[in-house]
Amino acid sequence: MNFQELIKTRQSTRRYSDINVEKEKIQLCIEAARMAPSASNSQPWTFIVVDNPELKEKVAVETYGSVVSFNKFVHQVPVIIVIVIEKTKLITQVGAFIKDREFPLIDIGIAAEHLCLQAAELGLGTCMLGWFNEKPIQKLLNIPKKKRIGLLITLGYPATDDPLRNKIRKTTEEMSRLNGY
Repeated sequence: MNFQELIKTRQSTRRYSDINVEKEKIQLCIEAARMAPSASNSQPWTFIVVDNPELKEKVAVETYGSVVSFNKFVHQVPVIIVIVIEKTKLITQVGAFIKDREFPLIDIGIAAEHLCLQAAELGLGTCMLGWFNEKPIQKLLNIPKKKRIGLLITLGYPATDDPLRNKIRKTTEEMSRLNGY
């Protein structure tokens, strides 16, 4: 499919089939993320692929709580990818301080979208999760305490009865300007 079709096809999947994702497809998604650009080529990320069913279930429990339960669908997914934010190069750290920008957050966002678009091209569904209980997941995955988890991405085959939804977006005129605000 061409790129415009791909971006119109990719959606946040919250209903998954019980089909396991082939290791080769997971690796293609990781490779797509690896090739993402980053500030000063710092590549401030580590991707942890969680596909062990017992461990994945423990991580899934940490994506919601008693007050917020909208991520309970994570129990269905065969794979959770955890993105750990890594230290950037010194020049990126200095630039981030001077410009008051969180370059690693921007960088992992780009890498995550590369991963999600690759997954969509392979017929896989994804959903980026920013709501999760970080400390328990760090402990479960042996992530050092000084590291931060930036995002979780669910990965799997969408349920067959999960139709492509209409994307509700602002019009081009509402969200873009030419030569000034």
